[in-house]
Amino acid sequence: MAKAAKINFNKETYLRWYEIMLQVRKFEEKSAQLYGQQKIKGFCHLYIGQEAIVAGMVSATTKDDKFITAYRDHGHALALGMSANSVMAELYGKSTGCTKGKGGSMHLFSKEHNFMGGHGIVGGQIPLGAGVALAEQYLGTKNLCVCFMGDGAVRQGALHETFNMAMLWKLPVIFICENNDYAMGTSVARTSNVTDIYKIGSGYDMPSVQIDGMKCETVHEAIAEAADRARNGEGPTFIEIKTYRYKGHSMSDPASYRSKDEVGKYKNLDPIETTKQTILKNKYATEAELEQMEEKIVDIVNKSVEFAENSPYPDPSELYSDVYEGNYPYIMD
Repeated sequence: MAKAAKINFNKETYLRWYEIMLQVRKFEEKSAQLYGQQKIKGFCHLYIGQEAIVAGMVSATTKDDKFITAYRDHGHALALGMSANSVMAELYGKSTGCTKGKGGSMHLFSKEHNFMGGHGIVGGQIPLGAGVALAEQYLGTKNLCVCFMGDGAVRQGALHETFNMAMLWKLPVIFICENNDYAMGTSVARTSNVTDIYKIGSGYDMPSVQIDGMKCETVHEAIAEAADRARNGEGPTFIEIKTYRYKGHSMSDPASYRSKDEVGKYKNLDPIETTKQTILKNKYATEAELEQMEEKIVDIVNKSVEFAENSPYPDPSELYSDVYEGNYPYIMD
């Protein structure tokens, strides 16, 4: 994949990145606290440490593009503009949640924001992402689909079938592997001799690249280049984004399989802190202004908890809605 010309990012871009990442971080920290209090139940996979990916994604794409991911989906939802209220209420299983309390943490969705959802089946979203791209191609739009997956999902057969068809039909899709080094508790090195995951794309002559996911700049540049290819009818791109989650695979995972030194190494690369230092260095904002931004975000998150707490649970009759298209009253008989 050819190197694109380096982009000069401006003040607005850095401040937007910082705000997106900070909101995701504060939301996830609050979610962890609430899970510990048993306010949030079921599975819950946090995005702490990986925020630069969704920040760079948003600045490199348009609101008309489509997005789909796996079950670590809170960050994607918030970055795409879904309200903290609708996401938090969904984590609580309340009727005011983005999927009416029926999906929970792993199945966020918003037609309004072109978020085609988080998906609980490992790798299940990969062929769906290609299908969304096929629809855009069929309709003759210039829109694309950004399809996210974890490093564990690339071992699924569905990926290979999808890559083959996507290249054959030159679908406008960007496949992104968020490689945080561990599929649950199993390191990438223990699942395959191909540890540079982007190389898998070469078997299909798919333009593929590995980038640093701890920097918004590198994420934006790679996705922007891939988006240009897709919009110009040149087909898909596979991007392996090297990142790191600071927490366990899910809230039930103490992550004892990782050393403190390993986690500490990546925390020194925290994208929120490095972006903050760039902002301060270039005088895009003062320390006081960034503190005000943080206070505003913390208030939004706290109010989302209040909103979720005060929202009702779904009525039992909702069990039968949104299952089939149309009305089938006989189901209630």
